[in-house]
Amino acid sequence: MTDPTAPIRLTQTVSCAGCAAKLNPNMLSQALSGIAWPTDPRVVVGFDQCDDAAIYRLDDGTLLVSTTDFFTPIVAEPELYGAVAATNALSDVYAMGGEPLFALNLVHYPEALGPDILRQILIGGAKVCAEAGCPIVGGHSVKAPEMTYGLAVTGRIRPGERYFANAGAQVGDALVLTKALGTGILATALKKGLLAPDHRQALLDSLLRLNRHAARCMQRFPVHAATDITGFALGGHGAELASASQVRLRIDTARLPLLPGLEAAVAAGCLTRGDASNRLYAGQRATVAPGVSALIGHAVFDPQSSGGLLIAVAASAADELVAALREGGDLPATVVGEIAAGAAGIAFV
Repeated sequence: MTDPTAPIRLTQTVSCAGCAAKLNPNMLSQALSGIAWPTDPRVVVGFDQCDDAAIYRLDDGTLLVSTTDFFTPIVAEPELYGAVAATNALSDVYAMGGEPLFALNLVHYPEALGPDILRQILIGGAKVCAEAGCPIVGGHSVKAPEMTYGLAVTGRIRPGERYFANAGAQVGDALVLTKALGTGILATALKKGLLAPDHRQALLDSLLRLNRHAARCMQRFPVHAATDITGFALGGHGAELASASQVRLRIDTARLPLLPGLEAAVAAGCLTRGDASNRLYAGQRATVAPGVSALIGHAVFDPQSSGGLLIAVAASAADELVAALREGGDLPATVVGEIAAGAAGIAFV
């Protein structure tokens, strides 16, 4: 019998956790096609390349960065969930090289759960935004059968600073990944009670790590393109970068950083539905060499929540960039591949 006094585990109230709850990317692409979107010459980055955020140029040269992101609970505890969701939402601004200016709360919430859980979720988001120096100035809520929480974030890139889109990668660039892979798989294991305590802590440390330092590092190095790795996985977001830049990404899978506990979670069958849909979305743009293990095959198509940045940087500066990232706390950062000529796509070898 269920104990009515036991705390509600948020992950048990939803069907999918975190970025694994995103719409099927193939269906979404079909829905977006053929729409005559309003345009403006001041829009620097919009729908065209499936980028992380929009960029709009003001008269003084300042670039406004605009994005929104929200998802279902990826952890059971309300305040922790709010913190992870806020960290994830801020990431798109950082991926473009910007700094967050302010944010709005976005809430879908089952009213039957009462105000206390919602308050804790909002506290978690507020604490992360305080750490990021990003005031929360309002928001919007609707009642819904399943909860989601996140932010609409406005950021900026100052005159004289660069923005980083997923277009612009150059043949010969090195590819740097700043966080380890596996959050979707491990979140599923956590939901099922199959994740060891030390592996749970490693997962949380990754989910709560802001990409702020990585964004600042990109301004100091010859970076040509970047994207954050979230719901469409390394395979899907890498394929988008390849298409936008018209290059081929070659990923050395032996160098990919993986979160601890991933092998056991995959062996226990802790995969998300995003694993299959991300493979379909990347389609023929993504190839996996026959010698690549099944574990890595799942890792590269695993939908990531609050994932790291994939950065295309001049090869001569790659090691120095990695050293700067690690010095500032992005310890998993490593060179994972290179940009090659050829048909636009991503090859895992």
